[in-house]
Amino acid sequence: MLRGEGSAALGRLRSARSLFSLLLIACACGMIYGAVMGTLTGLPEGRRLQLLFSAVKVPILLLVTFVISLPSFFVVNTLLGLRSDFRAAMSALLDTQAGVAITLFSLAPITIVWYLTCRDYQTAILFNGLIFGISAFAGQVILRRSYAPLIARNPRHRIILRAWLITYAFVGIQMGYVLRPFIGDPTKPVSFFRDEAWGSAYVLVAKLIWNIFSRN
Repeated sequence: MLRGEGSAALGRLRSARSLFSLLLIACACGMIYGAVMGTLTGLPEGRRLQLLFSAVKVPILLLVTFVISLPSFFVVNTLLGLRSDFRAAMSALLDTQAGVAITLFSLAPITIVWYLTCRDYQTAILFNGLIFGISAFAGQVILRRSYAPLIARNPRHRIILRAWLITYAFVGIQMGYVLRPFIGDPTKPVSFFRDEAWGSAYVLVAKLIWNIFSRN
């Protein structure tokens, strides 16, 4: 699967049981990395819930982003006359989800070492952002390899692939903003959501850019 040699790449369709297994893999590996994310301050009294919250949030981030992005993916496939390949495309997407989660899991020991050497919260945010970036890149590699037979069969799949990547990234960034904090600010009480959770990541970025230029 990590080599992009899953069922979609080999021209086979996964069974429902196999698809469910991929979801379980994604959830399990995501939970393990999420639990590691929540251990920046160790496990002192009063902050142990952060580990549980973070463990739950990473699978939610992956799966909810996937589910929200899926309807538009289905519609575009249908409009481009590729509905007959939808199940194979779904298999490739689920391979990718599992691949991202496995990559996160494999990088968890590095995160632990980082936390042991650096307890700074802002640095931890940047470091975990890098880890997610590496995992997302690994997911793209898996997806492109898995999608290669579909593109060879019909070049319109290339359009679908690009549309999926854009949609998934857009939704994923917003979901990550809504679900924060993943690490937990040591100076603030442990909470599942922040008070201002239901904002927009893109509005925040726009305001930051505006503030930067308005000072000049």
